[in-house]
Amino acid sequence: MTPSDRSAAVCLDVGSTWTKAALVHPDGALAGFAEHITTTGDVLAGIDAAVRAVTAAGPSGTAEEPEVLACSSAGGGLRLAVVGTERLLATEAGHRVACSAGAHVVHVHAGPLEPADVRALRGARPGVVLLLGGADGDNPAALLHNAGRLASARIRYPVVLAGNSAARDDALALLKSTGRTVVTCDNVLPRRGEITPEPARAALAELYRRHALGGRGPSIAPRFRRLVRVATPDAVGHAAAELARIRAAGVLLVDVGCATTDVHSAVGTGDGRRTVEGDLGVRAAAGGVLVGAQAEGVVDPVEADLLGPTVERMADEIGFVPDDPGSAAEDRRMAALAAVVAVRRHLRVHALTAGDIGLVVLSGGVFRQRDPWGGLAAVESTLRSDPVLAPVLDGVRMVIDADFTVPPAGLLAAHGRGAAAESLLRDHLLG
Repeated sequence: MTPSDRSAAVCLDVGSTWTKAALVHPDGALAGFAEHITTTGDVLAGIDAAVRAVTAAGPSGTAEEPEVLACSSAGGGLRLAVVGTERLLATEAGHRVACSAGAHVVHVHAGPLEPADVRALRGARPGVVLLLGGADGDNPAALLHNAGRLASARIRYPVVLAGNSAARDDALALLKSTGRTVVTCDNVLPRRGEITPEPARAALAELYRRHALGGRGPSIAPRFRRLVRVATPDAVGHAAAELARIRAAGVLLVDVGCATTDVHSAVGTGDGRRTVEGDLGVRAAAGGVLVGAQAEGVVDPVEADLLGPTVERMADEIGFVPDDPGSAAEDRRMAALAAVVAVRRHLRVHALTAGDIGLVVLSGGVFRQRDPWGGLAAVESTLRSDPVLAPVLDGVRMVIDADFTVPPAGLLAAHGRGAAAESLLRDHLLG
């Protein structure tokens, strides 16, 4: 046992809305939990408050300070702007590229960029720009024009260049000439009417991994970066792999957050797969849940109308925690819809079928809310009764992470505390 293994650990998960902290003994026993609203401007204030609260909640008289292990998804979903040549194709391509890569489309422009168009793009506050430019073999003039505009504009967003292959090098040179950060990949629109999102999606997913940490700002970043070295989806992925190892069976782990919903699948060997949905969440991204559920046919028009005011409230009241049966039921319904849509997408991306999964874990703030009304069973029922998911989930055990053990276990596993991680999972999820 190393010296760090002999100390307790504060496992900290900095989310886009809430910062959660769990105090874990060296043997994996859960000693305390605290949470604090994620503070805007100075995210470190909320972190320090959560650490103080959970440390105070633990047993006194310990010989040494607990080690702080932290992960973060404070950046939330990645805002994507799309610049292309034809609006319908650019819109569809953007949504398909963003799907399962942690992003959501906030702006689409088609045609040559003019100064007013650049101002509109800037006003959408994207985190990244997807630059398209027609099918291979098309006239590259529009792609090169837009690359030149982006190169000279007062914007610093990374650019994913996924346009006409014949003009890619020239477009890249234009963007690089003014110091833009550019990731190149194969054309999303290689032939007329054909969309191939996978290469750009992979590039976007990698940008999301860096974006998710958050904690930007000259006065914040140095200490934040020293403290937080793991993105929350990576920590959750470690937990999924640990569960798969313990169970020697496939695990599907669904983490429903305020701004994103992550789905992880892992088999007994620890081979992990992940999708992150930047348009699905129960607060900031609640609108995307309703849109996605309608697109998937999960909700009918009548329910969509009824949920409309709820979605608007959720998007506005970011830190709201329900304290009555009605609001709690709304939270559970939105979480269930987010989980169904996210798992459907995950199954499509990774081609999972019946027999691949032996355990389903539901994690996230909604599932930590104590449920005196017995409504969490409705979430499980929604997943099991979904016509797309039912064949895969038939007979599969489903558990709820009510005690906030998934990110802490993932952090412990990532820092070489495998025994503590296993004990935590066994006691609170598999017992």
